[in-house]
Amino acid sequence: MTDLTPSTPATADRPGAPAAAQPPRWERLISVAVLAQAVEYFDFFVYATASAIFLGPLFFSGLGDTAATLASFSTLAVGFVARPVGGAVAGHIGDRYGRKPVLVASTVVMGVATFLMGLLPTAAAIGWVGAVLLVLLRLLQGFALGGQWGGASLLLTESAPAGRRGFFGSFVQVGAQLGLMGGISAFLVLSFVLSDEQMLAWGWRIPFLSGLVMIAIGLYIHHAVEDTPKFKELQAARPEPNVAEQQPLAKVLREHWRTILLAGGAFVLPNAVAFIIVSGILDYGVKSLHLARTPLLGAILAACIAPLIFLPYFAHLSDRLGRPKLFIIGAAGVAVWGWPMFAMIDTGNLWLIFVALFVCFTVHSLMFGPQVALYSELFSTDVRFSGASLGYQVGSVFGGGLAPLITAALLDATKAGWSVAAYMTVLGVISLLSITVLRRRANSASRRELT
Repeated sequence: MTDLTPSTPATADRPGAPAAAQPPRWERLISVAVLAQAVEYFDFFVYATASAIFLGPLFFSGLGDTAATLASFSTLAVGFVARPVGGAVAGHIGDRYGRKPVLVASTVVMGVATFLMGLLPTAAAIGWVGAVLLVLLRLLQGFALGGQWGGASLLLTESAPAGRRGFFGSFVQVGAQLGLMGGISAFLVLSFVLSDEQMLAWGWRIPFLSGLVMIAIGLYIHHAVEDTPKFKELQAARPEPNVAEQQPLAKVLREHWRTILLAGGAFVLPNAVAFIIVSGILDYGVKSLHLARTPLLGAILAACIAPLIFLPYFAHLSDRLGRPKLFIIGAAGVAVWGWPMFAMIDTGNLWLIFVALFVCFTVHSLMFGPQVALYSELFSTDVRFSGASLGYQVGSVFGGGLAPLITAALLDATKAGWSVAAYMTVLGVISLLSITVLRRRANSASRRELT
């Protein structure tokens, strides 16, 4: 495990390591990583948005309003449960056979699962079978996303110039933010075109059917880029690519399980915040504050612009100042900001809601921007895909996976936003403790480049 202090200029390549035939084409690598993350997270956030609005009455109508909402958010959480499994499988394959094949496969699987969701019969047509099929496809979505983040992240960080891993890695997070905005925008645009009755009858299916586009994108990635220079070096150094001793998943679980858990703990707050805003606040604003859905979606979407500006900037700062320092500031800031944020949301004033969420997303970027490089630096090349993916996805289960469900339950019990602010503070404490211990566990070996 490496230290998390700022990167320094790269040293010479290892003796005997093969030189790359050509320098990486950065415009292509960045575009592929951003595109892959954007479409993957578009599909994931389409589901998150739909779970707050449509899936409860469509698939769980017999349970009553509150129970249907909780059931809908439970299916959202199911996808997160599958993400560590997908991360483990994809990490093992990615550390054995390459980053690119996993990225291609996860993109195609996500597209197929999302497209099939758009074709599902609802409870009115086939009863409880519709809910079961929804859960199964949600599991497939989560499995696919579990491997996609690691592939896109390592595609950039393992090819990045010396001292620029944070900046280049941040474009993976930019892609995720674009996917979040796309998921919200899809329903926002449709709400202007279709009536509420049309949206509930068939309009909700349209964003899901766009999953077909991901299959074409997966094929494009397959032909557009090569695997990373670091993985090629690893493959060249292996005497035999398939010897039985090369079991990266077993190795990373045996030797780095503490690091994986700490990385997961650090991620619970940054992952939860996005889903609290997209699903929890949307549900709260419409049902409890009686705000119109379309203007509220517009306010949330406008606030989402903040990370597009600040993610690369804060990641660039992390290349100079160190990743944990910015991460700690961001975690403390979000944990504290949750209280005034919900006080502003409770006013029902859309301008105040926009400002509250814009500030939250800005401070959140202090964590989310440097995260790709931070996780990549924790593990050596032979187990990096497995370790980084597992740490990220473990955090996603206890962060984003449970956040909408817990948010809805707290708001239903208390009828007040302060309860969610308290929840965010608890998550902030977990993330702060985890990143602090993770930083202290690291040693001075991190001043070298990724190895």
